[in-house]
Amino acid sequence: MELRALKGTKDIFGDEMRKWLQVEEIIRGLCDDFGFNQIRTPMFEYTDLFARGVGDTTDIVNKEMYSFVDKGENRITLKPESTAAVVRAFLEHNMYADTQPTKLYYISPTFRYERPQAGRQRQFHQFGVEMFGSESPTADAEIISIGHTLLKRLGIKKVELHINSLGCPDCRKRYNETLKAFLEEKKEHLCPLCQERMEKNPLRVLDCKNPECQAHLQNAPTVLETLDEECTNHFNQVQELLKAMDIPFVVDAGIVRGLDYYTRTVFEFVSNDIGAQGTVCGGGRYDKLVDEIGGKQVPAVGFGAGMERLILVRDAENNAPLEPATRDIFIGYRGDAAMMEAFKLVNSLRQVGISAEIDHLQRSIKAQMKYANKINSRYSMIIGESELEERSVRLKEMESGNEVTIPLDQFVQVFKNMLDV
Repeated sequence: MELRALKGTKDIFGDEMRKWLQVEEIIRGLCDDFGFNQIRTPMFEYTDLFARGVGDTTDIVNKEMYSFVDKGENRITLKPESTAAVVRAFLEHNMYADTQPTKLYYISPTFRYERPQAGRQRQFHQFGVEMFGSESPTADAEIISIGHTLLKRLGIKKVELHINSLGCPDCRKRYNETLKAFLEEKKEHLCPLCQERMEKNPLRVLDCKNPECQAHLQNAPTVLETLDEECTNHFNQVQELLKAMDIPFVVDAGIVRGLDYYTRTVFEFVSNDIGAQGTVCGGGRYDKLVDEIGGKQVPAVGFGAGMERLILVRDAENNAPLEPATRDIFIGYRGDAAMMEAFKLVNSLRQVGISAEIDHLQRSIKAQMKYANKINSRYSMIIGESELEERSVRLKEMESGNEVTIPLDQFVQVFKNMLDV
């Protein structure tokens, strides 16, 4: 049997890996600028964490989780999302006792059993930020501004910010009653899944991707019509803060997000460049989630962004070819004694932060120089018997062909100084 990667998974290597590393470097710099610290949670958690946190009416819990019973008879699930896991860590390690707010970010593999498509695999990767301890609209605005700044630093421009408010639980209860009454009149036109959703969680019907369902939801009441004064003021202040930061947005009453834990502000950055899966980054406020998972009520807000989608959109907007990978120097050799000297020299160069390469395939000198060209080495040189006797080498700049002679015993310092100029 031919062994291949499982459907919905993929290997990341070569130039694609370099793109990932570039994006991750930008993300880490961004989070440092905003004062967020990285957290890494386990790949798997108790299944109950996601059933309680994500919501048992969601497609994630009902259809998409990779769950199993381990040898200790524990019900385990591979992470379908990271917010619940971060909340669990926040509680388990008493982070609420530290100076607030707690500001965390993650880059993590995530697992959902769904149909693979552009920008989404069954094992995919998420970057996310979470802020605990503040119910202020400034926290919502800061989280949104991180997403806006990230897209800006990645050179992604063709993305539109959509925002909405789901209100507090009381607002949502009133809205669910109003929405359910509306849906009852449309029930015969809705798909079987929506008919089921309208009984358990009417808000989820609005998130249906079935075109026929959407056609009958055009005049549905909006949650904004049922917000109380406090939730309305909160949403208005978020909008004013976004305006103050010159972050353009659209109020979109159709934004409900796919997870049950959201309250008040929800948002999505939407692209038209990647087909049906257009949400590049999305999140919102979840003031009740810490309480639902087992702690005291702590306000929180955050977002998640699919790494695959970020890279897909970045590639779609930026057609410039990826700069080729390079090495600072390739050191070739002729003979066993020269090999020992070359190997020693390459190691010394690497110790001071210089990317150096050497031949491992016992190629001819001509083949070694071809290899130096293929790996885009900036400089090259050959060590042979005469170089060992004279204790000097000729360093060649590959692009110009210019050569300079350098004493072998001084080579590391001299070459480092050349690169530092």
